[in-house]
Amino acid sequence: MTAPLLVALLQGAVLAVTALLVASLIALALGRRTLHGKLNTIFFLLAVITVLGLEVVVRIVWPHLSAEFFDPAGPYRRPLLIHLCFSVPATVILAVMMYTGRFRHRATHRALSGLFLILWTGTVVTGVGYLPGSLNPSVAIHEVATR
Repeated sequence: MTAPLLVALLQGAVLAVTALLVASLIALALGRRTLHGKLNTIFFLLAVITVLGLEVVVRIVWPHLSAEFFDPAGPYRRPLLIHLCFSVPATVILAVMMYTGRFRHRATHRALSGLFLILWTGTVVTGVGYLPGSLNPSVAIHEVATR
């Protein structure tokens, strides 16, 4: 596994769950709150699986990736730290929103939803448009092969 390939895979995952989030917002706009809740539960589970999976991959399976991502002279460190400024708070707020949505704390849920959407937009922009890498895995593989 290489850093460019992992970044490309994660970028694809972010776009896929973003499509799921958009579908849940459409369900909400159509008054289908139950569907909105189910889609958000799937969104939450996929996000948690991705975060935990990334931690396992970077820290246990391929620990050299952690060094590559956080190398002060490398191309990933600064963009990744900026990305984490959005994605970490978004993940925490998402967990709280799962609770507030499930137990019908509507005022809190709605208040958090605006903040979450701002943070998620930052997550997508910095994760897909700002991190070095490519959404095309063959290009990412080629980048590594030509180093």
